[in-house]
Amino acid sequence: MAEEIFDVVVIGGGPGGYVCAIKAAQLGLKVACVEKRGSLGGVCLNVGCIPSKALLASSEKFEEAGHHLSAHGIKVAGVALDLKAMLARKDKVVSDLTKGIEFLFKKNKVTYLKGNGALLGGGKIAVTGETSQTISAKNIVIATGSDSTPLPGLTIDEKKIITSTGALSLEKVPEHMVVIGGGVIGLELGSVWRRLGAKVTVIEFLDRIVPTMDGEIGAMFQKILTKQGMEFRLGQKVTGAKAKGGKTELTVEPSKGGAAETVIADVVLVSIGRRPYVEGLGLDKAGVKLDEKGRVATNGHFATNVPGIYAIGDVIAGPMLAHKAEEEGVALAEILAGQKGHVNYETCPSIVYTSPELASVGKTEEELKAAGIDYKVGKFPFMVNSRAKAAGDTDGTVKLLADAKTDRLLGAHILGAGAGTLIHECVMAMEFQASSEDVARAFHGHPTHNEAIKEAAMAVTGKPIHM
Repeated sequence: MAEEIFDVVVIGGGPGGYVCAIKAAQLGLKVACVEKRGSLGGVCLNVGCIPSKALLASSEKFEEAGHHLSAHGIKVAGVALDLKAMLARKDKVVSDLTKGIEFLFKKNKVTYLKGNGALLGGGKIAVTGETSQTISAKNIVIATGSDSTPLPGLTIDEKKIITSTGALSLEKVPEHMVVIGGGVIGLELGSVWRRLGAKVTVIEFLDRIVPTMDGEIGAMFQKILTKQGMEFRLGQKVTGAKAKGGKTELTVEPSKGGAAETVIADVVLVSIGRRPYVEGLGLDKAGVKLDEKGRVATNGHFATNVPGIYAIGDVIAGPMLAHKAEEEGVALAEILAGQKGHVNYETCPSIVYTSPELASVGKTEEELKAAGIDYKVGKFPFMVNSRAKAAGDTDGTVKLLADAKTDRLLGAHILGAGAGTLIHECVMAMEFQASSEDVARAFHGHPTHNEAIKEAAMAVTGKPIHM
């Protein structure tokens, strides 16, 4: 039987891979997508972004019912947690969405091959698994994503010492959860289990949490999470772990050196970052080069050093974000179809889906200072925003950064309810190179949380009205 030849074969069915496959097919190319998981959507949809957001939403409702509705004149008695039902709802959300992607593949005539894809060289790919065959492609796209970075001295069993995957399916609420790493994933999942009743301690190597975010906003964020009940131990590192009496004893010491101590936990969530997934892909056989961090090396158009082989998403340089991978998937599909695909990384937002949310786009104050750029700052707190006051979600603030000479918006940082949605007003403004005055003069419906952005923009060059 002759090998089937495709215009494009995408290895990996995550956000970057499946979006690239669909877009390429929509542009008239013959496309196949190889995915070994058995369900499409990658880490994000199966054991990442989506199930974590389902649990975040459910846990927020649980906490609201138990602690916050009385302020609205709603009396609730006998609130109880049905963890099994909560996890089942999470699983259904994931199942519905993965089936939706399969439907989109059929609708757009993308061939879905279930199995592991490995490069053989010469444009050939061996698929082994539920589907076992050799196929050929004019263009190959590596979109295999990333997996959790391990911590030396700790063995992951997804029961007592877990990654984000295990944190989505715990059979009971732990008495004490220790989160190693004060980044996005650890804070989101830690906040889920804190709301459900666990004591949560975050151990972070650096002297601050969310280190890529604006420092001032990050400090505010930590204060709010501490007020909610999270404990933070900054500037410390975990150097070992051992099981004892059904619990885990962690050895913790200052990052800069000092006496070690023991911290006992029921569950330890290792969340120190992610690493590109390149194992078993046959990259060496095909001659594909990696960079100094083990990522697939690409040029500005996602091409590797081997003609006809490309890469996108977590497996290449840049932030490991689903929406970054999706934009790269679309741009690459356009390039392969002979169009001019492009990604503007300057307007890629970052979001922490805790409660309140933290969202950012563009430069932080620290980055502007380091670059020697003269800038102006405008801030406005949600405490005096009428909609936030009415809703009872006044924690947080909006902070905008603009060029001191041109007034062009350079960065936006929002801490507050719905920040992950609000930030996109700033993303769009920056995409069209708007000034803070442009944002300040634009209509903002009243009463809305968005008015805080308008007021912060007014504060860049003058004074806000309502403060």
